[in-house]
Amino acid sequence: MKTFSAKPAEIEKDWIVVDAKGAVVGRLAAFVASRLRGKHRPDYTPHVDCGDNVVIVNADQVVFTGNKLTDKRYYRHTGHPGGIKSTTPAEVLGGDHAERVVKKAVERMLPKESPLARQQMSNLRVYTGAEHPHEAQKPETIDFKALNAKNVRIK
Repeated sequence: MKTFSAKPAEIEKDWIVVDAKGAVVGRLAAFVASRLRGKHRPDYTPHVDCGDNVVIVNADQVVFTGNKLTDKRYYRHTGHPGGIKSTTPAEVLGGDHAERVVKKAVERMLPKESPLARQQMSNLRVYTGAEHPHEAQKPETIDFKALNAKNVRIK
């Protein structure tokens, strides 16, 4: 028996839409990272981008469990001595680019920074509102919240 290895030309990518309203960030990011990598497919090949195109809507309405909304810190460095900056998820979600919380969570669940990870991240589209410009691709809507009761946190 031979081991099957998918080739990039043989891959057919699907389009899926996930509504993030009320979804727990970590669980949503783990689900989306798995779909981006293609691990849900029987022909999964680790070194080939065989995942789906994922559209996330209502990214500004995600929730965190516990006190992570105020206690969790995101760090970045300017490159200058003493240039470390930090922010909280509450500040990011309240700002102009609320979709960055979900995008960074998914990015950090993919394999380390590599050409394949960058290619897989290019298949992710995140929008803060309920509208998205990808209706022409006829995306399938996945009810992420119905998969597990822990995926949703009611305030």
